[in-house]
Amino acid sequence: MIKVLFVCLGNICRSPMAEAIFRKKIKEAGLDDKISVDSAGTGDWHIGKRPHEGTLEILETNSIDHQGMAARQVTKEDINQFDYIIGMDASNIGNLHKLKGMNNAGGEIARLLDFVPEGVVADVPDPYFTGNFEEVYELIEEGCERLLQHIRKDRKN
Repeated sequence: MIKVLFVCLGNICRSPMAEAIFRKKIKEAGLDDKISVDSAGTGDWHIGKRPHEGTLEILETNSIDHQGMAARQVTKEDINQFDYIIGMDASNIGNLHKLKGMNNAGGEIARLLDFVPEGVVADVPDPYFTGNFEEVYELIEEGCERLLQHIRKDRKN
């Protein structure tokens, strides 16, 4: 089973949105028995909370299931257990590398929009601060599509 973890700051906006979108994409591709997905935050402020109402609203608008999601904090064990650890911005990536430390084992750490090389932005902006959940949805949608293509090519699925 290929394991994918999406990471943002608090795990209530971007990473749960990515988790839900990616889960839908792998199901539509018939790969839900080969790829699992989860999300976490680098901070601990929202542990146990449901996704932000803006995230829930955009997911519902686009008919994407979000049931059972609750915020959690990323752990060192996650670095070793997941094959792909996907951060939403440079700050998340820096925190993930600090958590990984000098350990060469563990999953591939990458920024989501690195999979969209022709994109105009490198980081998915945090809608908790900007309020622009539509822009974030569009960026994550494209990033998830490209990530799935990358995994399929990388793993020959």
